[in-house]
Amino acid sequence: MKELVREKAPYILSVLMSGGGEYGEIFFEDLRSLTLNLEDNRIEKSLKGRDCGVGIRLIKNFKTYYGFTSEITFENLLNLAKTIAKSEGEGVISVGKRHFSSKINVLLDPDEYNVSRKKDILFRANDIARSYDPLIKQVSVTLRDVKRDILIINSLGDIVEDSQIRVVFFVEAIASDGVNLYRGYEATGGAIGYELFNEDYVNVIDYVATKASERAVLGLKAKPAPAGSFTVVISSEAGGTMIHEAVGHGLEADLVNNGLSVYAGKIGEKVASELVTVIDDGTLSGKNGTFNFDDEGVPAQRKVLIEKGILKGYMYDRLSAMKEGRESTGNGRRDGYKNIPIVRMTNTFIDAGKDNPHDIIKDTKKGVYVVKMGGGQVNTVNGDFVFEIMEGYMIENGEITYPIKGATLIGNGPKALEDIDAVGYDLGWAIGTCGKDGQRAPVSDAQPTVRIKRLTLGGVI
Repeated sequence: MKELVREKAPYILSVLMSGGGEYGEIFFEDLRSLTLNLEDNRIEKSLKGRDCGVGIRLIKNFKTYYGFTSEITFENLLNLAKTIAKSEGEGVISVGKRHFSSKINVLLDPDEYNVSRKKDILFRANDIARSYDPLIKQVSVTLRDVKRDILIINSLGDIVEDSQIRVVFFVEAIASDGVNLYRGYEATGGAIGYELFNEDYVNVIDYVATKASERAVLGLKAKPAPAGSFTVVISSEAGGTMIHEAVGHGLEADLVNNGLSVYAGKIGEKVASELVTVIDDGTLSGKNGTFNFDDEGVPAQRKVLIEKGILKGYMYDRLSAMKEGRESTGNGRRDGYKNIPIVRMTNTFIDAGKDNPHDIIKDTKKGVYVVKMGGGQVNTVNGDFVFEIMEGYMIENGEITYPIKGATLIGNGPKALEDIDAVGYDLGWAIGTCGKDGQRAPVSDAQPTVRIKRLTLGGVI
């Protein structure tokens, strides 16, 4: 099917461009995945699937016209191109001017790691999580591997192939004292094969499972969080949830162009503390948001978005870049061939600073120490956010004291960045799946230990 698309692409693109337009594209995807889930001490889900299809896109007068099919025949693709173009005939295109082929290199391909070994990972994690404490009543363990081959052929003459592999592993534990429940969670993985478990096979599984249960038990025993205004220290262990949600989305050019970002029109202006540099980098080895080429055939890139507090630029896909007369930054991503590409983050982080993380805490007389973020909501128009704290503590006289629960962080993204007065030299990563416009994309985010002068803590008055 892939070779059929490659062979017939010139004919299909010529028809697609017959009515004019700035850009035409054929996107082929072959996605193979395996998801294993363990609950109640047994494998509850074992889903092996394959989804193969083609999406055809036309950009004309800066508007997108799109269609897709899983029935990959020349006749079907040609008819789809005619329907999108609303025209018949031949358009002007370039063919095969540039050809790029790449792949994510892994040591242990998912196909070479048999299912019984994969199931062993789940059972071991389940045993470790449950044995942590009698208060652990429920455990869910999920292991997922994905192999994704894409081919992009466009009217500019580009032929781009990329082969991507991802393995993710996460554990959720529920602790209960008979009255109250508390959830703990931990995850790992990225653009990597099963070598994720190879060198430190036991350590990775044990760490993720233990950390999930530890958080659940800790939360159950924690004190209700006080409400009010506090200095907040966010640990590097928390990952970059705040920077991803409260800042990153506001730097996506489609939201900026549509007037839905608080950062619109602020290039060259000071938008954060001079201690803060924010980067989006799709080239980092092994990270969950890493690839060689994005879903429009543009090479992955490292973009400095904010440098020492100054806004330097936004993230672009082809369409948003066309509208501004710019080049794409390699941030065009899609959930699959059924979706159009949109601007998405890759691996987004606050760069490491120079402060000793222990000194940051020691220098904080009274505040909140956030070790793990939960879910949250962000208004990209004004930057206001609310985040759940999954694992947090009070800081008193420079010491971490008792754990708190039921806490939320309430603030404003730009204001929080401006109020950062300490940035550690540590850098901690987390993985996730980002949702936008009904699409999902694998991402990583990170930050060092940072201190924010003042945020509102939602808790118990």
